[in-house]
Amino acid sequence: MVHFAARLKPHTLVRMMFEKLKVLEETFNCALRDGDSEAELANIKAQFLGRKGKLAAILKALGQMPMEERRELGRAANDLKNRLLRKWVDARADIEKISIDKKLKENWIDISLRERDRAGRVWEAGLHPVTIVQRELEDIFLSMGFDILDGPHIEDDFHNFTALNIPESHPARDMQDTFWFKDLKHLLRTHTSTIQIRGMKQKIKPPFRFVGPGKVFRCEAIDASHEAVFHQMEGMLIGRSITVANLIYFEKVLLNEIFGKEVEIRLRPGFFPFVEPGFELDIACLICHGSGCRVCKGSGWVELLPCGMTHPNVLKHGGIDPDEYNGFAFGLGLDRLVMMRYGIDDVRLIHSGNIDFSKQFAV
Repeated sequence: MVHFAARLKPHTLVRMMFEKLKVLEETFNCALRDGDSEAELANIKAQFLGRKGKLAAILKALGQMPMEERRELGRAANDLKNRLLRKWVDARADIEKISIDKKLKENWIDISLRERDRAGRVWEAGLHPVTIVQRELEDIFLSMGFDILDGPHIEDDFHNFTALNIPESHPARDMQDTFWFKDLKHLLRTHTSTIQIRGMKQKIKPPFRFVGPGKVFRCEAIDASHEAVFHQMEGMLIGRSITVANLIYFEKVLLNEIFGKEVEIRLRPGFFPFVEPGFELDIACLICHGSGCRVCKGSGWVELLPCGMTHPNVLKHGGIDPDEYNGFAFGLGLDRLVMMRYGIDDVRLIHSGNIDFSKQFAV
């Protein structure tokens, strides 16, 4: 038996095949318009473009065509396949967008709304206590005419030691007290005093005043009042005819602003290479109120604010003439300040990452 297609003239067969391709595209377009889900689109793709789909059947029939007509129809069929596939991909993207928009509408939350305007429970969030205190301090210093500066965590020997009048023999330079890099020229800064040198060079000409908050790093034995990573805020005021009396008055005003009340302080001599004379300013322990605890190590006092008159050598390294200008510098221990402020008896809690601890400070 001779197949019906074999009895048709070649040009008639070609015309029929082109007609089939045209009808296939029209049918595909209708199906695509009616498809409104990803499942329906998957069925359409299998029905028209799958290995056993309608287009595959037409391509299979090309084997009965003469070589010249087969090339022409093959190109047309492949062009159609690519065209249908692009339409299918666009349709799927439209359905996915509709699905996403629907989900967003159903689960929509405006984070700018106040809690009472929202439906459902809203979890409280809050800043870390160190961040809270640091920002409050920055506001206080800004109100007193200070600028806020910053400096790098990774420092060189010059800015961390030499420029601050710390000699080669000073124990702070030892490997067991400082985190040095392998080149032994760079280190993790051991204090925010490094900002003093950069700040003086940035300001160029006195009078000026600035503070620099940030993290510092030391090889400390960790206990209730010491951590290897902690926070300081360094400050400096440079002008003419600055005295120790100016320093003491400034620190009393500062502490009263910080705690919102008058706190008991004591000033005692202290040695710091970058100031002369140097002082240790302690406050009466607000944890035990002077009776003795592990934070104040039973003394009733907490070291909070080392300070002093800026050493002439430090001024020289900052490009300031010590015969014309002088001033004072101070360093606040932010972690200890947080402990005093909130009655925290172990500094390790501040750095623990414990959510139950931190969420107490949510506002």
